[in-house]
Amino acid sequence: MTHLAHNRRLSVDDYLAAEDGADIRHEYIGGELYAMTGASDRHGLITLNLATFLRPRLRGTPCQLFANDMKVRLKIADQDIFYYPDLLLSCDPDDRETYYRRSPCLLVEVLSDSTARIDRREKFFAYQTIESLQAYLLIEQNQRAVEMHRRSRGWAFERYTEGSVRLDCLDLEVSLEVLYEDVVLAE
Repeated sequence: MTHLAHNRRLSVDDYLAAEDGADIRHEYIGGELYAMTGASDRHGLITLNLATFLRPRLRGTPCQLFANDMKVRLKIADQDIFYYPDLLLSCDPDDRETYYRRSPCLLVEVLSDSTARIDRREKFFAYQTIESLQAYLLIEQNQRAVEMHRRSRGWAFERYTEGSVRLDCLDLEVSLEVLYEDVVLAE
């Protein structure tokens, strides 16, 4: 998320209509729009690596996986909020709105210099309000490191720089080798 995109407040319906087919995506917080920035090659590869790993493992389950373009909708203190996580996994068969999900079990953000603070603070605290959410995974794109926050552990911070990280809602592990395949890290 970057800067405020305009000066007037939009209703949720106007926001959803404007986002449908828009060239630039926006996150929505209480009627205000924030334009999204573009992603680096590392960001795209990491997102694709995890999505490619997960997708075949979801066949035959009620789970749906979305990369980059599906919004998560929250309601906090009577404010509607829509974020675009890098990966969103929802396994609730009743969570099937066209443009957003309300009940993900896993949210993933690939960190960049411009978004890391927001992903680690604002989004982290907001995402904890989602009752269905079991885990929030943050993946560094400039170094080999991931951060996991799990509801089952009181959202405590876990950091991994090698090995595998467990994805509880799918009962499986993904290795950092898979996450960082073909990714050239900054020196």
